[in-house]
Amino acid sequence: MIVRNQSLKTPGWAKAFSQPAQEFPPTTLPIISGAVPSGLRGCLYRNGPARLSRNQQKVGHWFDGDGAILAVHFNSSFLENQEPWAVYRYVQTAGYQLETEKERFIFGGYGMNPPGNLWDKLTQPIKNAANTSVLALPDRLLALWEGGHPHSLNLQTLATLGLEDLGGLENHQSYSAHPKVDSVTGDIYNFGVTPGLNSSLNIYRSNSSGKIQQKGLIPISGVPLIHDFVLAGPYLIFFISPVRLKLLPAFTKVKSFSDALTWQPELGTQILLVDRSSLQLISRQETEPWYQWHFGNSYVDSDGTVLVYLIRYTDFNQTNKYLQEVPTGQTHTPAHGIFWQIRLDPKSGRIIDSYKLLDIPCELPTVAPTEVGKPFRFTYLLVHKPGIDISQEMFGAIACFDHQKNILTTTDLRPNCYPMEPIYAPDAEDDQKGWVLTVIFDGERNCSEVWIFDASNLDAEPVCRLALPEVIPMGFHGIWSQEH
Repeated sequence: MIVRNQSLKTPGWAKAFSQPAQEFPPTTLPIISGAVPSGLRGCLYRNGPARLSRNQQKVGHWFDGDGAILAVHFNSSFLENQEPWAVYRYVQTAGYQLETEKERFIFGGYGMNPPGNLWDKLTQPIKNAANTSVLALPDRLLALWEGGHPHSLNLQTLATLGLEDLGGLENHQSYSAHPKVDSVTGDIYNFGVTPGLNSSLNIYRSNSSGKIQQKGLIPISGVPLIHDFVLAGPYLIFFISPVRLKLLPAFTKVKSFSDALTWQPELGTQILLVDRSSLQLISRQETEPWYQWHFGNSYVDSDGTVLVYLIRYTDFNQTNKYLQEVPTGQTHTPAHGIFWQIRLDPKSGRIIDSYKLLDIPCELPTVAPTEVGKPFRFTYLLVHKPGIDISQEMFGAIACFDHQKNILTTTDLRPNCYPMEPIYAPDAEDDQKGWVLTVIFDGERNCSEVWIFDASNLDAEPVCRLALPEVIPMGFHGIWSQEH
């Protein structure tokens, strides 16, 4: 039974966005319960929109909020006492700094146009919000935003060092928020779309230090919205859903980027298979229309076919509308993201079969970092609690799907507790053991905590809960960086 909220009562999750997030310096975290596992050595980095308003004006879309990074260090050599500690800072983009100085919005973004007259709108660039994900390199952290270059930050203090070209990004080339790292070679694969009447899908291979070693270019029609892709053994695979940007209203700022995106199901979904060695296109196939933001993983099966795991929506409009409503504190649009498995013929790109793995709405699938692009057993996800109205709520639990046993294990969180994307962290002392970390916003107590779960026992109580000194608004993506 679905329980519908008839009132306009502010939902618990909205309190996390009611005020701009407050930074805090390196701070030792009090343990609320349990203990930090001795084998948990490294840092959890998270990114997300932390400022959704200025001078009483709200952003036009969740994607427009200024990015802030949370770093939570465990058993780190940075502090002598080895206690867990954290730091939280806004990425000091040029746009953030100028808007802070002027105390008002100046730039446009994904879901909003710049204020002012027609000339102001036409000449003002879109702000790099640096708010989507992170990539830890040996000597610096990258704050990722798919519409431009990444920002570089200090790994410990999170001080912003400036924009990065990674030794190869040209001015017009963007760098997406979903790089894929080969855990054996250390190679980093990523992409960016250069828009135009005939757009370019730019593909990059970097070494483990982040420096771009190789670039590929594949022409694509129109301006699609490509948010993520997969690494699968020797392949890189892109699914281009039938979302296209109307160029004239977008570039003349008659409409925001978000409002100028149109759902065109008649185009179908394109599947591009790319050789990861040459970065050249192997095949281009077309299939039925759907939209996806995120993939879980992909790999080459024992029979030579390719398995792809993704969160699939029947169309783009509902999920985009829901995300647009988040900054208002009241959402009304149901967005059913469902976990699917797709099997491909790698030579032709043709779909051999596809089916739902779960019937419950879910998002932000992750796997262990060492299993990206390889056979794996477990996917970690955010899921909705049973019986809630998904049009008005955020995800209330994290879960683990066991692909071998076809079983879903779900955490039992208190009401009005909202987790962020679950991140797997391997144990440094026991390679058979691992941990799942998430940052929780507690809407009842109006506070944020870090929760550590035993990855093999996700439905048990967390093995450790840590108090954060400030509220961390629900964000998008994070990573675990192992200390060596």
